[in-house]
Amino acid sequence: MPKIKTNRSAAKRFRKTGTGKIKRSHMNRGHILTKKSPKRIRQLRKSTLVHKTDQKRVERMIPY
Repeated sequence: MPKIKTNRSAAKRFRKTGTGKIKRSHMNRGHILTKKSPKRIRQLRKSTLVHKTDQKRVERMIPY
């Protein structure tokens, strides 16, 4: 059985936690930050978990 290739774009966006869940960062933090409120920008800094409905799909992209 050959090894599964890791999707490199997914590997840069997601990280596995110790318990096997998948961590991701928020969207809308890249640019055009002037119109976003300081509270919103501050909340976007924190990482969050991938939703359980998408977890299996992301796990297939980052198997290792």
